[in-house]
Amino acid sequence: MLVSPTPNEVRWIVEQSFQRFFNISDVELSGIIESPMIDDGRCIARSYRVSNLLAMWLTDVGILQFYDDQGHMLRRANLFAEIEPKANAA
Repeated sequence: MLVSPTPNEVRWIVEQSFQRFFNISDVELSGIIESPMIDDGRCIARSYRVSNLLAMWLTDVGILQFYDDQGHMLRRANLFAEIEPKANAA
């Protein structure tokens, strides 16, 4: 069963990744710019910009990609593998 991550969960993963893999400080993270990308009334992606980095979440496929300011992909994560399914309350 595929579990779709929430925008808050993805933002947390993005922030943690920016800090862990790219040494982005808390001060820099406070200036993160999040932008949804809408196509035909549906959110198809979200981007997260900070410093000279961009993270792009492709919502339908659950892929999160990180790029430098030259457009080179630096890291990729499958969010369907990163987030554990939550049990439903009885």
